[in-house]
Amino acid sequence: MKEQIEKEKLRLMVFQSAKELGEKVDKHLLDKYGLDSEQYTFIVPIKENFFEDGHFKVEIEETVRGKDLFLLTDIGNYSIEYKMHGFINHTSPQDLLMQLKDGINASNCHAKSINIVMPLLYAGRQHRRNTRESLACGAALREIDNLSRIKSFITFDAHDQGVEHAVQNMEFDNFYVTNTILEEFIKDLSLEELKNLVFIAPDTGATGRRNVYLNSFASPYINREAGGFIKQRDFNNLVNGKYPVVSHDYFGNGNLEGRTAIVTDDMISSGGSMFDVIDELKKNNVSKIYLIVTYSLFTRGIDRFEEYYKEGKLDGIYTSNLSYIPKEYQNKEWLHICDCSYALADIIYNIHNDLSISSILRDKSAPIKLLEKKFNGRL
Repeated sequence: MKEQIEKEKLRLMVFQSAKELGEKVDKHLLDKYGLDSEQYTFIVPIKENFFEDGHFKVEIEETVRGKDLFLLTDIGNYSIEYKMHGFINHTSPQDLLMQLKDGINASNCHAKSINIVMPLLYAGRQHRRNTRESLACGAALREIDNLSRIKSFITFDAHDQGVEHAVQNMEFDNFYVTNTILEEFIKDLSLEELKNLVFIAPDTGATGRRNVYLNSFASPYINREAGGFIKQRDFNNLVNGKYPVVSHDYFGNGNLEGRTAIVTDDMISSGGSMFDVIDELKKNNVSKIYLIVTYSLFTRGIDRFEEYYKEGKLDGIYTSNLSYIPKEYQNKEWLHICDCSYALADIIYNIHNDLSISSILRDKSAPIKLLEKKFNGRL
């Protein structure tokens, strides 16, 4: 077995920011190769050195020569602390992006190929220019694209798929975790909750994602509707880096009474817009409200979500484990964190072995099959 893993050209460089997710991915990959996770690992040991003047460096402690190397980072993990000039700092997305580039530069003279896995895309919401501002997402991708030996860039639920036009040399693959989240969601909900659904886009930018979920429930067992909100902002004032929302106007079927509302988006940041949407839906007498988002950032904490849950306004949030969620949040009964590590291991395995990833990208049949099982008592 030792010879087998030494011959295998796959290696993972897992930064501390993505340690928990990386260890799960490693175990799934070892299972695929029939190797014992107690004895073997695909993870390359590294040192992440932070110096007190603010600099840092990545050291690789094992050879990666001739390997297909997958670097896994979570630029949303703000829990990592380091000391600079006597002050305790928490890592920012900029810190972790620079750390990633340091890891690339430490390995790009040795590895056969380098593949970046960044589930939460750096500056994903800075994808277009409205005024005199940086296109930060495209600029970061272009910089990585120009480094040597970069084969592919893997991300999940990019805020705007169009950012792939910033790269020319490396592959850019944007995956969705819809099926993984819906598998848990469909299992948890009762038949009564599932029979009468309305799918809600919290703003016009989320209608495409709303439609993906709407089509995932194209089942004869489901009575489904679509609706959404038009978000009006005050562009004359900038508050905490955002233009405040002045109104949410609903469009769609006016009769929502008794329905289960599913609000879909790529992420929750502070949650301000979501609370407005929840309040408006409750005015329309919906029965239940669930939020389905890929990333739950909770930039202002969870107290208000907890309050809405206790008041019966919010019934649950379904999200992924692709970016950092504090431990103290994870045990909340209304927060359902769906494990996406197996899907990520599948992607890495297929890319490494030059296998098709089309089924992973475009499999839309899984939720409908789950609904069939659910309504026939087999789930």
